[in-house]
Amino acid sequence: MVKCKKRTFAQRLRSMLKVDFRRMCKSRLFYILLACALLMPVLMTVMMTMMDGSVSVDPQTGVETILHGPENAWQNIGTLPGGEAMGGTEVFAMCNINMIFMLVAVFICLFISDDFRSGYAKNLFTVRAQKGDYIAAKIVAGFVCGALMLVLYFAGTVLGSAISGLSFDLHGLTAANLVLCMLAKICLMPVFISIFVLVSVAAKQKAWLCLCGSLGAGMLLFMMVPMITPLGSTVMNVGLCLAGGLLFAAGLGAAGKTVLMKTSLV
Repeated sequence: MVKCKKRTFAQRLRSMLKVDFRRMCKSRLFYILLACALLMPVLMTVMMTMMDGSVSVDPQTGVETILHGPENAWQNIGTLPGGEAMGGTEVFAMCNINMIFMLVAVFICLFISDDFRSGYAKNLFTVRAQKGDYIAAKIVAGFVCGALMLVLYFAGTVLGSAISGLSFDLHGLTAANLVLCMLAKICLMPVFISIFVLVSVAAKQKAWLCLCGSLGAGMLLFMMVPMITPLGSTVMNVGLCLAGGLLFAAGLGAAGKTVLMKTSLV
């Protein structure tokens, strides 16, 4: 009598991750997004520095506005103590490393919608994976992509600031605060990833609907990111972000599994 050994969740997840990581590493979209994450801070920092001191005149009122470039490298990561008086604060308050939380939505949405558009997901659920394994693998793959993008954005910030000759002074903060800030942002990434995965499996092959829904849902939490992961982050910030990431990944992951089980795969 032949006995079929039942595979554990860990074994099934490992198998799914091998497939997803192989597909991810062969995807041009993945490398394009990584390149964007690296080059965006370089271009923004260099261009803002070149525009420092330039004057624009309103043709209707004649009022002159002097543009101020950044003064410190870490303005691209967060607000330093006393940073309100620095140049370029208005621009970097929105266009900084936190943009990565929304940019990763592009990867998740297109990655998942392609599964359903090509018929890969239907074939996968028929012969190989369970729906819970699929959701878990997509959250892990998205987390890896998001974490790499955050690290590359940080590297681009350092490179762009070095080219522009900006100060690297932390204004009373320490290198440990900077490291904990980046760790907190990485730990917070699953919160956004799980939202994007849930929206994507609900919209399935409709990539435009995935993107609109994910960006709209992500914006509800986007303004909280600077408060939860400031430049002066401590171990408490990292712990809160880690707990939130795990809770959202588990809760919304279960919701995504339910959506797949209750809806058609085509």
